[in-house]
Amino acid sequence: MSAPQPDLRRAMRRAERGRQLTAFLMVLPLLAFLGVVFVAPIATTLTKSIASPDVSNALPQTSAMLLNWDGTSPPTEDMAAIMVPEIAGAYAAKTIAAAATRINEEQPGMRSVMMRAAREAGEMQPPYLQALTDLDPAWAETERWVHLQATATPYTARYLLAVLDLRRDQGGAIAAVPPDQALYLDYLKRTLVISLSVTLLCIVIGYPVAYFAAHARPVTARIVLACVLLPFWISVLVRTAAWMTLLQREGMVNSFLLKAGLIDAPLELIFNRLGVYIAMVHVLLPFVVLPTYNAMRTIPAAHVMAAMSLGARPFAAFRTVYLPQSLPGVSAGALLVFILALGYYITPALVGGAQDQMLSYLITQFALNLGNWGMASAAAGLLLLTTIVVYVVFRKAFGARGFTV
Repeated sequence: MSAPQPDLRRAMRRAERGRQLTAFLMVLPLLAFLGVVFVAPIATTLTKSIASPDVSNALPQTSAMLLNWDGTSPPTEDMAAIMVPEIAGAYAAKTIAAAATRINEEQPGMRSVMMRAAREAGEMQPPYLQALTDLDPAWAETERWVHLQATATPYTARYLLAVLDLRRDQGGAIAAVPPDQALYLDYLKRTLVISLSVTLLCIVIGYPVAYFAAHARPVTARIVLACVLLPFWISVLVRTAAWMTLLQREGMVNSFLLKAGLIDAPLELIFNRLGVYIAMVHVLLPFVVLPTYNAMRTIPAAHVMAAMSLGARPFAAFRTVYLPQSLPGVSAGALLVFILALGYYITPALVGGAQDQMLSYLITQFALNLGNWGMASAAAGLLLLTTIVVYVVFRKAFGARGFTV
């Protein structure tokens, strides 16, 4: 058979490009929707972890002057002559407060210093450096202007360094914070430990449940799966509140154990790590049971029977034949549970103690209570990076087969 003629090959290529263009246009609305409601908000939030425009927006001339200053020589009258009129104008325009707050993040106590200088700047007369020094002698020191210089750039690595328990020393080098100030990596470690523990508990509990449902009669299997799916029909907040009622010292669990004579005093089942595990496992268990059950349903019973007919004991047949075939479902469910657990906030906040809060708790505190979106964004970026690393490691460890059930 002769090869296609050039005109026919071009026609086939045009037809293929047409099909590809049609497919792309069909999914374009979905891509646009994901970009607007998913990708863009995440990107906007993450940019706040490096953005620091408050000082440069409020004091553009002062910021430019500070960035050109060597950072070691004493402050001069020219420097003060640029800053004083500008902070007076920023005070009148009501933009100095945001700049002072940003400067205070670099050096605690500077907000009140900057606000006082801004209030008095409109009345100051040359020489301005002397006027500032009369207001506060520290204005004659190089160190104060160094702190201002650190905030003059519209971008900063301060937030990213902070969530890694790092900072810049006086020489500008990156160094670890003192041990008594290290906080964020401890939260990250706690988040990973709790997420891993919840994942393992879900596997240990969910695998037998899925096995029973996969080998039970259809009616029994439907009842089991209905019980597993029941948490999906109730909000996380309601489920967590129910566990708070059950696990408290006067709750149903302790009351039953006391009446049964199994304990002499109420157990501490809430506001600790145990309560967090119980509530989170209850919520996340279906994410292991369902994919595992689906994988088990596809395993032919003849495989295990063949292994036993060849002399394998029941446990050996299960371990060498049945378990490997069910692992794709288990691994997919484990990945879902682990990633979902990384971002948990409500459950640990309600049933956990002070030492059981996860990284998402810090993100909420920074964003809602403190209004520090730079730190909130940096902590969210750390959590996102952790999730990506977990996913990549999982793919390397289990391969694509871990996602096929």
